[in-house]
Amino acid sequence: RRERQRFVDKNGRCNVQHGNLGGESSRYLSDLFTTLVDLKWRWNLLIFLLTYTVAWLVMASMWWGIAYLRGDLHRVHDDTYSPCVANVYNFPSAFLFFIETEATIGYGHRYITERCPEGIVLFLFQSLLGSIVDAFLIGCMFIKMSQPKKRAETLMFSRAAVVSQRDGKLCLMFRVGNLRNSHMVSAQIRCKLIKSRQTPEGEFLPLDQCELDVGFGTGADQLFLVSPLTICHEINSKSPFFCLSQRSLRSEQFEIVVILEGIVETTGMTCQARTSYTEDEVLWGHRFLPVMSLEDGFFRVDYSQFHATFEVPTPPYSVKE
Repeated sequence: RRERQRFVDKNGRCNVQHGNLGGESSRYLSDLFTTLVDLKWRWNLLIFLLTYTVAWLVMASMWWGIAYLRGDLHRVHDDTYSPCVANVYNFPSAFLFFIETEATIGYGHRYITERCPEGIVLFLFQSLLGSIVDAFLIGCMFIKMSQPKKRAETLMFSRAAVVSQRDGKLCLMFRVGNLRNSHMVSAQIRCKLIKSRQTPEGEFLPLDQCELDVGFGTGADQLFLVSPLTICHEINSKSPFFCLSQRSLRSEQFEIVVILEGIVETTGMTCQARTSYTEDEVLWGHRFLPVMSLEDGFFRVDYSQFHATFEVPTPPYSVKE
């Protein structure tokens, strides 16, 4: 079967684009910091470079303008004249003075004198503006670098989900794993069933979301994710798969969205990993191969068998049947 359009990709990216926002697009500018953090790295680096470049050129031009208006540029060799900034006689020297001041390098060759009130005011303005720009841009870059998105890439989901019996009950199961030695604190898993339906009143819901119980009442959704775990959804009378059989599975169209959340142990930041399973990726009558083995003093996880399944005898009928 041809692969159809997903609501959530296997890597967790949501296939939703917002268009025709109209006047609502101004909300992005009202929260400029979050907007910059959400941008891609190439745009962040471009904005970072352009902001500093423009700010440096503008401030250096202001220092050069003060020297030009005071006539300091024409009295460079007059030892009796006290300029606003010593040894500033052209734009490159004004730019170097600004950089020395902004970066607190202080070579000592160029310095501001006390007979220049406009230079003192510009110096204070430069200090305030530089602090604001540094705090905003460097804070944005730090938050973006410390985002736990890359941590989510080391959380694995099985490529397929399986339907088989466990403890005498028909269950929908999939597997999750953590590739790092660092743990996910307070890890919790949730599942959503995305399926189109029509209400008794005739309203068509194209992407109706329904909760799949993966142990919310028993606490099984709270995971101790130090080794691969098999997440189980019991198909009963309260499950949306109550009428699902092996034959009807071939004609169904649905998507199961899995959301794994937890706190990264090393940084304390909340991490979320997502994936999805369409009806083509649900294997009826299969079970996952074991991946745990006991070695000399420790347990070994064989991730080469993480996605592997094998067939088991499973009734082809639905729970309702």
